[in-house]
Amino acid sequence: MSDAVDNRVFVLVLQHPQERREALSTAPLLGATLRRAKIAVGLSWPGLPRALGAPAEPRRWAVLHLGAARAEIAGPRPELTLLGRHGEPVAESEPILAGLHGIVLLDGTWSQAKTLWWRNPWLLKLHRIVLDPARPARLGRVRREPRREALSTLEAAALTLRCLEGNPAAADALLAQLEAKIEAIDIRPGRRR
Repeated sequence: MSDAVDNRVFVLVLQHPQERREALSTAPLLGATLRRAKIAVGLSWPGLPRALGAPAEPRRWAVLHLGAARAEIAGPRPELTLLGRHGEPVAESEPILAGLHGIVLLDGTWSQAKTLWWRNPWLLKLHRIVLDPARPARLGRVRREPRREALSTLEAAALTLRCLEGNPAAADALLAQLEAKIEAIDIRPGRRR
């Protein structure tokens, strides 16, 4: 894949089987854009190494969690928050975030993502990250989002990589792919805005 963009943090997408049929699914763009990414389709895996297809240390991975940070953070809210075991923000998160080898994203509707979460208890061994995006979802221009902080899988990966990597190239490449997809949808004949 010569056009793929290098990314330091590996992106593993656990995709619900029903999501593969969705026209607005962004996971395929993510897999085609990043050099270090994999989409695993299914409902459950016995552990991170099986889902990844390679050895992996859970303590060096994080999962984008389906919740929000419970405690208020003084000052401006960060777009990415690392949570502790009980759902509270971790005060000194920088060393943990800098040491991450990869992130796991759950791809599907909210209901499907919850199914993936509960069917894969090994996700509890990973660090948890929640996102609080500063702007609404770009894909929200062509589909209704259930919550303000709801992002497409691609947007969530881009925001996370922008926060974790020193180089914005991977995040920028992902968002460029998403904008092209949105433009293609917006110019379809008969499309209402």
